[in-house]
This record gives sequence, structure tokens and C-alpha cells, in this order.
Amino acid sequence: MCGKTVKTIVLLSVGGLVFGGMMFGPELCSYLHSSTRSIQKTVKENVPLEFELQRARDLLDQIIPEMQANIRLIAQEEVEIAALKADIADSDENLLAARDRIERLRQMHAQHLARYTYGTRQITREQLTEKLSHCFEQFQEASAIHESKIRMLASREQSLTAAMELLEKTRSQKAMLAEQIQTLESQYRLVQAAQVGSPVQIDHSKLAQTEQLIGRIKKRLDVAERILTHQSQLSDDFLLEDAPINEDDLLSRIDTYFDDDRPVIAQQEH
Repeated sequence: MCGKTVKTIVLLSVGGLVFGGMMFGPELCSYLHSSTRSIQKTVKENVPLEFELQRARDLLDQIIPEMQANIRLIAQEEVEIAALKADIADSDENLLAARDRIERLRQMHAQHLARYTYGTRQITREQLTEKLSHCFEQFQEASAIHESKIRMLASREQSLTAAMELLEKTRSQKAMLAEQIQTLESQYRLVQAAQVGSPVQIDHSKLAQTEQLIGRIKKRLDVAERILTHQSQLSDDFLLEDAPINEDDLLSRIDTYFDDDRPVIAQQEH
């Protein structure tokens, strides 16, 4: 049964395309595109405004979980940055201590002796040279890592600042959009109140998508108010009564209009 239904739909679709191709030729695609846009516009315009307002509120509410997730990420990043700063501070102290050790070894190495006292041990000049070289290499590696941590800290602080600014901007936009939705709801209630007793019937639909929806709602409400205004003016016109005709004024205007023809008419009658 389903197979026959699908087959029928396919045949009808193909038949429709063939017929459309015969009727409209190469302009078929243009007609189809225009028809689709017209249908979409009609459907959007017939969506109840109350539903559009509720949809706007729902879209705005969907931002809240995203904001909460971003707040959590920001808090985690703040903890990570604090830990990185503490690590950099420890690295500073370690580098200062390593530099002092290298300086002491360098001063010892400047003395040309057969043996040197290093801590509680006696070492040769060759051993001192190896120790100085090893400490210097470690210091260079630690310095490179330290500089990398400083660059990482600067980058993460910059990213954190941008994230906090974006979050604050999102909060402001959300508050602004919530106020706009509330204003539109008030305007919608005023339009509904103005429609009482009128034969006119008006159909009642995350950050960038909500703004477009609000703009469409406002436009439709403005159109509704203009329709009600014109309807009121039309009703007032129907209430006006025609002024009574002044007979003397009418006869005077007729005589004046035909004044040049009166002698001719009188002569013909004579």
C-alpha cells in the first residue's frame, strides 16, 4: 500500500514537472522559486502574533543555559589563570636561585685551582666546568619555559577579558530584547483592545534570530494599527450626511453657466 502511494506521488510529481516544463519552458524554475517564496510569506504572515511573541520569549530563554555554561567556563578559566600566575611566580624564584648558583660557579671557575670546594665535596676544575655547563643549560631551558608561560598567561588573560566582555554584552542585549518583547506585548494588547467591535480581523509568531523576529512582529503590529486607523476613518465618512441643496444657489449657478446661450435659445423658441 505504501509502495503504491509513493509510486503515485512520484508519478504525479514527474507529471507536474513535465506539464510545468511544457507550459513555462525555461522559466519554470523562476516560477517555482517565486511560488515558494509567496507560500512562505503567506504562511509567516498568517502565524498568530501571540504565537510569535511566545516564540520570541522561548528564543530568549534559550540563551540562559548558554550564558550559564559560559559563566562556568569563565570561572574555570579564572582558576586556571590564577594557578598559572602562581606557577610563574615560583618559576621567577627558581630562576633567580639558579642564576645566583651560576654566578657562584662562574666566580669559582675564574680561579685557576687544582681542586675546588663545592658544598661538602672537593671537585676538579673539569668537574666544575661540567657543573657550570649543566646549570647554565638548565637555566636556559627553564627561562624558555618561563617565557612561554608568560606568553600563555597574556593570551589567556586576553581571551578571558574578551569572553567576559562578550558575556556582559550578551546580558545587556538579553535585557534589551526582553524589554522590547514586553513593549510589543503591551502594543499587542492595545491592538486587541482597539479591535473590539470592529469587523477588521488581524492575524495573531538565540541573539540575532530573536532581533529579526521582534522586527517582524513590530512591523505587523504597525500595519494592524494603520488598518484600524483607516477603518475608523472609513466609518466616520459613512456617518457624514449630505448637505441640503440650496435651490436658489443651484438655479443661479445654472443661469450663470448657460448665460451665453440664453438669447440663442430664446430666439429659437420664438
